[in-house]
Amino acid sequence: MISENKAPYKILLIEDNPGDITLIQDYIEEQFYAPQLTITHSYKDASDVIEQDSALIDVILLDLSLPDRSGEVLINEIVALTKMCCPIIILTGYTDMAFSIKSISMGISDYLIKDELTSAMLYKSILYAIERSDFKHQLEDSEKKFSQMFNLSPQPMMVYDLETLKFQNINEASCKNYGYTVEEFSNLDLLQLYVPEERDRVLRTIKNVDRNKHCCLGNFKQIRKNGEEMEVEIFSTYLVIDERPCCTVIAIDVTEKNMAELKLTQAIIKTQEEERYAIGGELHDNVCQILVGSIMNLSFVLPSLNDERSKILSTGINNIKMAATEIRNLSHRLAPVFFDDVQLKDSLLHLLSSINVSGQFKTHLMYDEKIESIDLNRDLQINLYRILQEQLNNIIKYAKATEINVSFELRANGLLFEIKDNGIGFTPDRANKGIGFANMTRRAKLFSGTFNVDTSPGNGCKITIIFPVERLT
Repeated sequence: MISENKAPYKILLIEDNPGDITLIQDYIEEQFYAPQLTITHSYKDASDVIEQDSALIDVILLDLSLPDRSGEVLINEIVALTKMCCPIIILTGYTDMAFSIKSISMGISDYLIKDELTSAMLYKSILYAIERSDFKHQLEDSEKKFSQMFNLSPQPMMVYDLETLKFQNINEASCKNYGYTVEEFSNLDLLQLYVPEERDRVLRTIKNVDRNKHCCLGNFKQIRKNGEEMEVEIFSTYLVIDERPCCTVIAIDVTEKNMAELKLTQAIIKTQEEERYAIGGELHDNVCQILVGSIMNLSFVLPSLNDERSKILSTGINNIKMAATEIRNLSHRLAPVFFDDVQLKDSLLHLLSSINVSGQFKTHLMYDEKIESIDLNRDLQINLYRILQEQLNNIIKYAKATEINVSFELRANGLLFEIKDNGIGFTPDRANKGIGFANMTRRAKLFSGTFNVDTSPGNGCKITIIFPVERLT
């Protein structure tokens, strides 16, 4: 019965026994639709066919005893000729289990005993051998493409063991970018590519790698062999190699990109500050003076009025005074007074008092006096002020807090800036979505500050920023 499989398989039969040839030919014609069967009677004839047309052969049926070759020597030479391009099935009259197992290890797809052979058995063996061979070739092609993509990628790519963090494979771009040879990489582990202060974060990130998808792990600071630091964006994919958990890593150098973004952010913030200062100055020097003049003029009229009208006018004068005070406070918030000759500490105290007119908060500023001993960068002072201003607005709007504690402390590794409240807190993912937090983060990054938010529902919120020593002056 011919199978429904209509594929025109090309089969090479290498057999010198006429009876066996007839039997096998009948089996093939019984099961296959229009098979293209080529028959050779010796190793030499078979080798000629294979050398001329090996790519067009789907499967080889090989008798182990030929006039000019036999046994293990025959297998080795046929395997070498085909270069494993097509599967080879042995047909033999000898039931040697040890040799049959050995032949499989030599590259043979199947080992069939002629006396036990049936058309169905031969059909299944041929189909399975072809399917296995096709799958193997697809896998080899896939591995070849991956290898080419890996080695020829212009981006640094690495494979490391998730447990030992040792490198399993490194592409040429990695060697160029980091300055290490392949041999030197083999003596490193993943953490040695990162600056020391990033290594704990790297370990935490690796521990939480999503094993089900390709993902971006974020931006990290790494270090080249020559000591030069760079910022990279890391993409990672989980995979298993030799039954061990591994990760592929693509490290994209974003140092120049981030520098460009930083310059753009600096320009935007500088423009914003200049505009705020101009508006604040206009409110203070113009609008406030107009209001003060109005108060003076109205005060001259006041004595000439009767009691009832005097009371009405006094109320109006008081309202104008309140408006002038509010505008003056607004101008100070828009243009911090330390722009001129007031110290940062006094400006921060003024800011804290300005949001606490009704006394609803218990506020405290812990200010390390050692800060005054350094010439703190003026732009940094402005951004410290703006960050506190932004977070105070958040606290007033959302926190339902009663206490606000602000700390400035000069440490060996830089300036610690902390804002803490005892409010209702929130889930940390909200910090990643808020515009206010994005603004504070950008301002911190202008001076290489590390920005961290520690909060949870019911536990208040603490913002911690550390500015490195080299960016303070």
